[in-house]
This record gives sequence, C-alpha cells and structure tokens, in this order.
Amino acid sequence: MEKFIIEGGHPISGTVIPSGNKNAALPLLAACLLTDEPVTLHNLPAIGDVTTMGELLANVGVSVEKLGPHTWRLQARDVRTSDLDPNLFGRIRGSITLTGPMLARTGTVHLPRPGGDVIGRRRMDTHFLALGALGADVDIDGTFSLHGKQLRGADILLDEASVTATENAITAATLAKGTTIIRNAACEPHVQDLCHMLCRMGAQIEGIGSNTLTIRGVDRLSGGEYTIGPDYMEVGSYIALAAMTGGELLIKNSAPEHMRMVSLAFKRMGVRFEARGQDIFVPADQSLTIVPDAGGAIPSIADAPWPGFPADLMSVAIVLASQSSGTILFHEKMFESRLYFVDKLIWMGARIILCDPHRCVVQGHSPLHGDEVESPDIRAGMALLSAALCAEGQSVIRNIRQIDRGYERIEEKLRRLGAKIERTCI
Repeated sequence: MEKFIIEGGHPISGTVIPSGNKNAALPLLAACLLTDEPVTLHNLPAIGDVTTMGELLANVGVSVEKLGPHTWRLQARDVRTSDLDPNLFGRIRGSITLTGPMLARTGTVHLPRPGGDVIGRRRMDTHFLALGALGADVDIDGTFSLHGKQLRGADILLDEASVTATENAITAATLAKGTTIIRNAACEPHVQDLCHMLCRMGAQIEGIGSNTLTIRGVDRLSGGEYTIGPDYMEVGSYIALAAMTGGELLIKNSAPEHMRMVSLAFKRMGVRFEARGQDIFVPADQSLTIVPDAGGAIPSIADAPWPGFPADLMSVAIVLASQSSGTILFHEKMFESRLYFVDKLIWMGARIILCDPHRCVVQGHSPLHGDEVESPDIRAGMALLSAALCAEGQSVIRNIRQIDRGYERIEEKLRRLGAKIERTCI
C-alpha cells in the first residue's frame, strides 16, 4: 500500500504533455480480438487499468508484446472463450469491452462480471439490447453468456447513449452480415478513436463523431497501427490545477477541439485558457469568480453525454469551484454515488452542501487546509489531490492505487511542474 504526501500552496507551472486517453485505450486493446493479424497501438498510457487489460487479453489467449512503455503489439491468433479469470475481470469496468469483439470473432462469450469504480449503478441492459438486436442470445447467471454464430446487421436504437454499449455494438457489427445503424450512439473522442482504428483495419463505418453510426459488415479485418489521442480528462485536470494554484501552464499536444464544453463550464468559474495550435495555454494569476446567470441566478453545471460536460471532470470541477468566489450548483445526472466524496473536501475546509445524491452547492472561495483522506475512485482521487495541492499545510492521500488506475506517474509530472509531492509506503 502506498500514499501521497503533499505540501500545498505551490503554483503548478511549466510545460506538460498529457498521456493517452485511458477511455480509448481499453476498447482499442479489446478490438485487437477482431483479427488474427498483429495490431500495434501507440501512446498507450502506462496506468493500472491498461496493465490489467493487458493481463485480461493474455488470459483469453492474446499475445501481448510491449515494444516500449507506451507501444504494444498484440496478436489474437486463438481466442479462449471460457474458464476466464473472474478476479481479473472484476478489477476494471473496461473488461466489458471484450464482449463485442469476442462475440464477433468466436460467436460465443462467457464473461465474468466487470468491476470498476463504485460511483453508482452502471446498468448492462443497453449492451444486451444492442447485441441481442444483432442476433445474440443472452443468458445472465453469475456470468454473462452470449451466443451468436451468425450476427446480422440491424437498426438499433440505444435506450441510453452508453459509451461502452456503443463500443460493443460497433465492434460486433463490424463483422456482422449486412448493414447496422446505431442510433443514439455515444460519440465521445474515445468512441471516435475506436471507429478510426477499425476503419484502418478495414471496417466500413460512416457518421463518426455523430450519434448515428452506419456500419457495413465485412468478412474479416486486417491488422493495423494506431496512435491514441490525448486524455482530455487529464488535460482538464491540469487546466483546473494551474488556475487554482495561480500557475502558468502550457499543455502540449492536448487536442483543444475536445475542450470546448470544458472551456464554457470553466469560464463560469472565472478560468481562462486559450488554444495555440494543438496546445493549450493557461495564464497565471487568474481571478477566479463565479459568473451568475442572467438576472443574478445561481449558475449550474451538469454533466451530459458528449458534447456535454464530461462526467469524469465533475469531481475536479467541484474543487475548482471551491477556490472561486461565489456560489454554484453541480448536478451529477449520470452516477448517483459520485458526489459522496465531497465530505472529504468539507473536512479540508470547503463549503459544500450535498443536496441529494445527484446535486451539491459549492460556496467559494474557501481556504483549504491539509488533511488525511482516502481516494474512493479514480476521479475523486484526482480531485482530492487537486485540493491538497492548493491547501495550506500537509495532506496525506491513501489508496492511491485508484489514482494510478487512471493517471500515469502523476506525482512525477506534478513535481516537474513545481508541486511538492512524494509517494511513500504506508
């Protein structure tokens, strides 16, 4: 067990390069199961969840060769569909993205239940609706068993714009007979990355980046090579950190086109940043003040599917609001347990009213003081780390394995930007 020891109050300044998008890495790794030819992925983040996905792929028979810290070559000559390790599958939510590729490739899947962050109910029904529409028979009895030797294209309306359900529907449809239309599809940057990689492998996908995808099934996919885009959750976290600590920050290769809604939301808390080509610049010493709605009403920020404000940035945004003058409401619509971490921010001095499992009101500016807290999940862990970096005095964060699952060597990157942070054993 390890922990972070942080001395707050130091500006986060300098130049940083974000890691590859974790939420793209997992489904792209799973997609290597669609072909028996080699697939090479670049810019994979060196994080816990990616390591676990590599172990999962090895467990189902994939050859995983690490060519460097961020480049893997994978080849799925033979795929095992039964007697899979439930402990591995139970570590990460992303294990569910193996379902579509395995079904398309082998016609049968027996998967243990996936794990992941405990941030609320995360239903599986949309996955089964989509795969069932393609012709799969679904049986749920402790494990998930799906059978579909002859998947056929279908016109599918997803009952929610679920990212992982969309990804499973896409991967299954690429090798199905005929044409599949997926309506109300998720269209986040990581879903787009998956579609672009599959097209390089020979898939025929139209409507990439929209909520309606048309997929014409092909007989087989070839191998390929693809570079994963930057993690816009990490980019958003750096922007907030620089603004809260008064630092000047240049975030290289950060895909500013993915940050437009984040920019709109952060502006409501007084944060300014600008695109410089494919980089983002955050100026120093910003005056953080929450901007009321027209007529003086309390503003609100709510998460939503893409292109809305990303749910995975809500936790960091709440910390940012605590360091901005004024009052703002946060409405977490997607996960009913994500906001429960705010009690730890309250211990550190934040003024937050938890209205119900989905809403909280933040009253800033609140001077924060160091405390000893435990990271409950990936995003709350990053939020608590952000709070510690702008708090007065020393903080200790335990259970940092959760942070390591989503952020690559975060303490090393932050130290290079001026943070006082150390990783030690408990």
